[in-house]
Amino acid sequence: MSSDTRARTTTSEGEEARVDPPAAPRSRWGRRPQPEGPRATFRQLLPYLFEHKKVMAFIIVLSVLGAAASLGQPLLVQQVISAVQQGVTLGPLVWALVALVVVAGLISGFQHYLLQRTGEGVVLSSRRRLVGRMLRLPVSQFDTRRTGDLVSRVGSDTTLLRAVLTQGLVEAIGGSLTFVGALVGMFLIDPVLLGLTVLVVAVSVVVVVLLSGRIRVASRQAQEKVGDLTAAVERAISSVRTIRASGATEREIVAVERDAEGAYQRGLQVARISALVVPISSVALQASFLVVLGVGGYRVASGAIEIASLVSFVLFLFLMIMPLGQALGAVLSVNQALGALGRIQEILDLPSETDGDERLAAQVATREAGAGLTAEDGIAVRFDDVHFRYPDSPVATGPATRGPQLSGAPAHDSGEGPADDDLTVLRGVSFSVPVGKRTALVGPSGAGKSTILSLIERFYDPTSGAVRVGGADVRTLDRRDLRSRIGYVEQDAPVLAGTIRDNLTLGAPEATDDDCRRVLEAVNLTAVVERGDEGLDAQVGEDGVMLSGGERQRLAIARTLLNAPPILLLDESTSSLDGLNEQRLREAIDAVAENRTLIVIAHRLSTVVDSDQIVVVEAGRVVGVGTHSELVRTTPLYKDLAKHQLLV
Repeated sequence: MSSDTRARTTTSEGEEARVDPPAAPRSRWGRRPQPEGPRATFRQLLPYLFEHKKVMAFIIVLSVLGAAASLGQPLLVQQVISAVQQGVTLGPLVWALVALVVVAGLISGFQHYLLQRTGEGVVLSSRRRLVGRMLRLPVSQFDTRRTGDLVSRVGSDTTLLRAVLTQGLVEAIGGSLTFVGALVGMFLIDPVLLGLTVLVVAVSVVVVVLLSGRIRVASRQAQEKVGDLTAAVERAISSVRTIRASGATEREIVAVERDAEGAYQRGLQVARISALVVPISSVALQASFLVVLGVGGYRVASGAIEIASLVSFVLFLFLMIMPLGQALGAVLSVNQALGALGRIQEILDLPSETDGDERLAAQVATREAGAGLTAEDGIAVRFDDVHFRYPDSPVATGPATRGPQLSGAPAHDSGEGPADDDLTVLRGVSFSVPVGKRTALVGPSGAGKSTILSLIERFYDPTSGAVRVGGADVRTLDRRDLRSRIGYVEQDAPVLAGTIRDNLTLGAPEATDDDCRRVLEAVNLTAVVERGDEGLDAQVGEDGVMLSGGERQRLAIARTLLNAPPILLLDESTSSLDGLNEQRLREAIDAVAENRTLIVIAHRLSTVVDSDQIVVVEAGRVVGVGTHSELVRTTPLYKDLAKHQLLV
């Protein structure tokens, strides 16, 4: 799993492996099926279009001018035919007709360019909104959503919004003027022929209206299947080494092909419905044309209308059918876009990590003021009777479950903690971390040590109790200010694709090359920079694949050391290092930790026996606090751990 803040279990090597608390049934990829999101409406699409209202207004003006140029052509043709019959000179009429054709072509080309450019602008603005919201979601959302599906929403779903503009919507607005103008011209020429034509066209319009709702549903389902396929491919590529080493390549190919087949079938469903819509304009044109030729020819023969009027009527017929085709295409593209927009809106409607923070901070501050709580000198971090269960776990009963859930976190309450059960990760955790001292968290895997660090970073909020930094409840602090005081090295030591410099300066963009080289030297990583001529610009590959496990871990630590915050959180930061590099890294941490507060998680007690304080955690509870020598005498669990590692 991708999250570093899940419940844990023990592996044979003693490392912490993540497991989710039991909950709803999961899909083949290990994620819970997401409920179908809300259907988008055309009103939700309008803000994307109104961002470009000036350009769209100009496009509509061009559409009006183009419609006028097109409507003038049948009238001129009628006059040309009449002039030929009367033997009148054609020069001015022909030149006027040529001018109208050229003007209409120029207008159409320029309008097409503006539509394409505006369509790209709509895609850009939708991607900005989506990425801006996605990267601000609570961590709990990433625990239950697949990365590939989120990527698909940014890439594939937003692209469909372009079709709203480029495949007929704005053109249909201008085309409606042509449609109305053609109807007026046809009515003036022969109302009887117009009535027959409208009857044929009305049938096609009714069919499109009946199918439009099905197109929207089918399009959304197709996009969801594309999201499944993207997630499957992302999973297979990111784990390709493990898959090949396990001999599972063929099985993974079959699994991905199964998702590709699902996307294909949903795509066929959209194609089948579209196949009913797209030919309608062609059938309507052909049927109308045959009716006009048959009935119109009879009326010319009977003397009801002239041949010039019939030709003009046929040209108006084409001008009426063309915008009708644009309108039908617009219905198709808009409904496909609304299907994709529903998936986009599902993410945009989610609360961000900070939504409700001000209200929550005010509630906590009021409660603490009423209790007469004040800041404590000399205490950097303090846990006061903290209970915690992950947000996607079934909600426990009892006083702690009352109240609203804010920012994707569990409910807060000042009452008792939740009842102890298998789903509660922390159970009444209390301890203090002195300023400028080193505190180690030790205990079996799954005891809740990494969860403690996640609560300090405020990736989650406690279900009950309080986590204090600098004497203040973290829920009353601005998240950005809180995290600026804390350096956090995760257990998996993630490395971002890019260069060594990109990774180092992630939290300190103003750092110089000398600063970067200094921290690299401190973690014994200068050899990586000296491997080639790129230096700090050397690429590390996707997920740091061009580095060893120990090098990735040291690079992550160097990134934190470069920022030099007053509080450092190190989650199993030396697990991938050999003895020599571990000793050098400890020396580097000792140097940078002077006058700073360290909270370290470690399975190897040899790395923390000299800590100022060791907190022993078991099954979500603190079972001992003290120095190594004190805990060996007073805490059976710690004594057993020390015995197994030959430290007593």
